[in-house]
Amino acid sequence: MQRSSFSDMACSVAKTLDIIGEWWTLLILRDVFYGVRRFEGLRTHLAISRKVLANRLGRLTDEEILKKVLYQSQPPRYEYRLTKKGLELLPVLMTIMNWGDKWMSEADMVPVIFIHKDCGEEITPKLVCSHCGGDLNAHNVHPIAGPGAPPDEIKILRDVSINSKLFIKE
Repeated sequence: MQRSSFSDMACSVAKTLDIIGEWWTLLILRDVFYGVRRFEGLRTHLAISRKVLANRLGRLTDEEILKKVLYQSQPPRYEYRLTKKGLELLPVLMTIMNWGDKWMSEADMVPVIFIHKDCGEEITPKLVCSHCGGDLNAHNVHPIAGPGAPPDEIKILRDVSINSKLFIKE
């Protein structure tokens, strides 16, 4: 069943989900980040059908998140490399993984550990303010309408951010 497109919504989350929101897509991107770049390698590791994989790779290529690079000419064979646009999705994947490690994995049984190449230490991804460097979390940020929001959205966001409790404090 074809889902509705979010591409016309004035929401960056919706527009991003329109491209990467299908579950196979994030798993494909994860594997490409890990270095699995060829069609058969992705198909085998993910146990995904050829048709679904071809469709997802085609969409990611069309959206310039991946690019096809010829690695064999007879017969032509390609591998998929992350573009600059694709590489900027790594923090998204790492944040999702971090949440899964915390809430979905048994203690001390996380499936993947990331090491920071500059210092050699194990890392835990975190969001920080681009101005002061402070941690960002649900308790210290709030949304306001940006210049791309439709006029009615501005009032809705202001009303919600000023008058509502959006979360439960623990």
